[in-house]
Amino acid sequence: MSERTIFHCDCNSFFASVEETFNPQYKSVPMAVAGDPASRHGIILAKNELAKKYNIKTAETVWSARKKCPNLVLCPPRRGVYSEVCERVNAIYAEYTDRVERFGVDESWLDMTMFADSAEAFAGELRRRVAEEIGITISVGVSWNKIFSKLGSDYKKPDATTVITRENYREIVFPLPVTDLFMVGRNTAESLAKLGIHTIGQLAQCDADYLASRFGKLGEVLHRNANGLDDGAVAHIGESEPVKSVGNGMTFRRDLVTMDDIRAGVNALTDSVAARLRAAGMKCATVQVTIKDSALKSIQRQKGVATPTFVASEIAKTALEIIEASWQIGKPIRMLTVTAQNLVPPEQAVEQLTLFGDGDDDAELRRRKEQLERAVDALRGKYGSRSLRRGAANEDLGIK
Repeated sequence: MSERTIFHCDCNSFFASVEETFNPQYKSVPMAVAGDPASRHGIILAKNELAKKYNIKTAETVWSARKKCPNLVLCPPRRGVYSEVCERVNAIYAEYTDRVERFGVDESWLDMTMFADSAEAFAGELRRRVAEEIGITISVGVSWNKIFSKLGSDYKKPDATTVITRENYREIVFPLPVTDLFMVGRNTAESLAKLGIHTIGQLAQCDADYLASRFGKLGEVLHRNANGLDDGAVAHIGESEPVKSVGNGMTFRRDLVTMDDIRAGVNALTDSVAARLRAAGMKCATVQVTIKDSALKSIQRQKGVATPTFVASEIAKTALEIIEASWQIGKPIRMLTVTAQNLVPPEQAVEQLTLFGDGDDDAELRRRKEQLERAVDALRGKYGSRSLRRGAANEDLGIK
């Protein structure tokens, strides 16, 4: 069996690049796509090459970015447009292979094994076609596995190809900071640093059993990834991973302070989460709540539900229990996220009837609740998503 050739194609400064195709004047000024500061969504989502020279970072606040670059031009996001451009880019990829696996809106893996002998040339052809036909640039990483190909697309930007082979990977990959490796987040990086592991090479050379003892399964995966042993296949076009969680978060127009405020926020979020669970044909066994205060400090807590559910009121009840147990009511909440986790298909959801109740009555009540939720879905499908809502709209909080 011949060795695989995997491309990772990454659109450079995607949102900003798309905006530049519609407004060429943006190419001559430092520009960033950002949320609206007036509605408390003032975060940098993407920046063009001129803005990068001011060390402006994705996810920093507009206030911070403008301290670095007072003449920074801001552009509001247009997500529908970005999705359309993403479809056009991936349609080009699909002309070369039926294995195109999307990773986010602007990245894709391609299995290009059939073009192994001319991989670098085909990477150049893809870059040229996307630039000419779409008007944006991509960087392409080429390697024998998905992890290293992703490292390659990040290695040189913009509009570049990096080929990582079995002959040169130690030279290219091992000096890179461990934070560049897929699945190494901030907390994991901090834990690795305490062990003296700062580069991918140090991680690769660390004893695998020792990493497993410190990080469990994640330690094993990271050791394999650092050594180029990832054997994950590139999915076929249209394939998708099973839904693992469903969440919804909101930064409110003003801080949530009272229990009534919190209840209104939770109801709005869980109504959406429950509807998406039903659409995905799943129930959740765990509810997770993330709270961010006005100083942007956050906590995250989770709790299991008595019985796997896609009923909004049950998810809301658990979310409120989490908040009451872990948050000082009255302390301002800036942002709230409710996530349904540990998802199972309804047929696999074990009905854990209460020990002291009438099991038949409990099952019947649950059936009625679920029927009511599905009836709500049908009405919303016919008359619009806002035709029925749990609780009242609250314009003061930004809940419509």
